[in-house]
Amino acid sequence: MATYENPRLVLNSASPPEPGRVAWRSPSNIAIVKYWGKRGIQLPQNPSLSFTLTAAYTDMALEYALKERPDPEIDLKFFFEGQPNETFHRKVAAFLESVTPIFPFLRQITIVIRTSNSFPHSTGIASSASSMSALALCLCSLEHRFFQTLPNDAEFERKASYVARLGSGSACRSIYPYAALWGLTPALPGSSDECAVPLDAQLHPIFRAFRDDVLVVSAAEKAVSSRAGHALMEGNPFAETRYAQARSRTVRLLEALRSGDVETFGQIAEEEALALHALMMCSQPPYLLLQPNTVAVMHRVRAFRQETRLPVYFTLDAGPNVHVLYPAQHEEVVRSWVESALKPLCENGFYLADRAGEGPEEL
Repeated sequence: MATYENPRLVLNSASPPEPGRVAWRSPSNIAIVKYWGKRGIQLPQNPSLSFTLTAAYTDMALEYALKERPDPEIDLKFFFEGQPNETFHRKVAAFLESVTPIFPFLRQITIVIRTSNSFPHSTGIASSASSMSALALCLCSLEHRFFQTLPNDAEFERKASYVARLGSGSACRSIYPYAALWGLTPALPGSSDECAVPLDAQLHPIFRAFRDDVLVVSAAEKAVSSRAGHALMEGNPFAETRYAQARSRTVRLLEALRSGDVETFGQIAEEEALALHALMMCSQPPYLLLQPNTVAVMHRVRAFRQETRLPVYFTLDAGPNVHVLYPAQHEEVVRSWVESALKPLCENGFYLADRAGEGPEEL
């Protein structure tokens, strides 16, 4: 794949653009087969497959104006939830600097970014996926506004997915509606390690309306970041076995999604969640992100499924918070049970009633 580097994307100072703004709402996603372990520049060791969410999202607005005088430095002001955030500012400035070969016009403009989340950040609900995909979409919107170089949705989304991956691997999957796969697999022609590919056309109808109640067991920032966790996979004694396992499960999951096999889907979702956290516990040094209420939720989900015979399953990302997954047709019964049995296990009783959704929205 091309790197998308393009030195021709430079603004003409003789006819500069008027100051303006682009804005996107981009969702988080929940991986069913997990991405955990990378190589090179944000390339995955195994394919991953996720549902794109709806209620868990980042809103991002990017304001721009031509610099008054030439200056090679990135000129960025950053606000999160209405306040300056130095940690996020440094990360975003470094990312923008890294993608200037793709978007050289970034050195010519002043940038003000204002962003907010519908859910707690850095808690294992993939806030980096929603935020970096939103930023990638804003950058591609700027490119098209300035140069008209991304004339159709497919080209725009593919480049946005590629750019999002450079900021956060899982972010490349948030570009697409309902479900997406990232990583090369013989089970899906056109799949790639460089960007995600959409799966919405291949989904059985039952999965296009799947529900995901995101239980916020803890809103505290994780003790070990996902970036650090990925790095620890390099010395994990089970790494190669894990990558082979994920490749095999991806093939099985794709078939389940096409055929509407909810039981196989749920089995893989739970196995992958437990495998992810087992890998953390086998790292050097080992670490544990599960909380007592995380384990309690998982036990209650399995007991409820056994008692009711309803297809209700759990998964987790790299944090203590639990995603409860089930078909839309069972929403009334399951949501009532979540309110009574699981909500008390959430911090301040907070959970997000979410679902597979239609992907990012330009604001």
